[in-house]
Amino acid sequence: MEDAEILDMYFSREEAALSETKTKYGRRLFKVSNNILHSSEDAEENVNDTLLKSWNVIPPSRPLMFGAFLAKIARNLSLNKWEAKNAAKRGGGEVGIMLGELEECIPSADNSPEEAHEALVVTDTINIFLSTLDKPARVAFILRYFHSESISTISTRFKMSESKIKSLLFRTRKKLRTHLEKEGITI
Repeated sequence: MEDAEILDMYFSREEAALSETKTKYGRRLFKVSNNILHSSEDAEENVNDTLLKSWNVIPPSRPLMFGAFLAKIARNLSLNKWEAKNAAKRGGGEVGIMLGELEECIPSADNSPEEAHEALVVTDTINIFLSTLDKPARVAFILRYFHSESISTISTRFKMSESKIKSLLFRTRKKLRTHLEKEGITI
């Protein structure tokens, strides 16, 4: 079923929209969640939470890129769940490593209106930066920092050594930091 048809079902408040969404995107949402949570039970629960959240925000929202919209919800819910589980033991696991890698080039944001606006500016600036990268660097960056893929998974996908992927990501983070600083975004 096409995304437009599924979204029409959401707007008509047809519960079948949820099952159609799970059929079309469930495996992708599970993978995003499981890459962060490393627990199939938690990942499955997160997929259901993602469906519930999508039900609650559509309407009024009508996403242009439905799959990316769902993946972002799943990712954010997974990160929140991971953070809650790991609040006592800081820095453990692949997610801790991944987030640590980005600390040097992404400013932290809180919840004040000014900081929320700054977060939007940073997001737009990062999107512009990503559009300037060659495809391998862009895809590797998104796989690592959005989909939370491991270095070994990315290396297998690109048929490159893990050290080469680490180097590619390091150089990309360095370029991102420079790009953000040129745009006046303080790290």
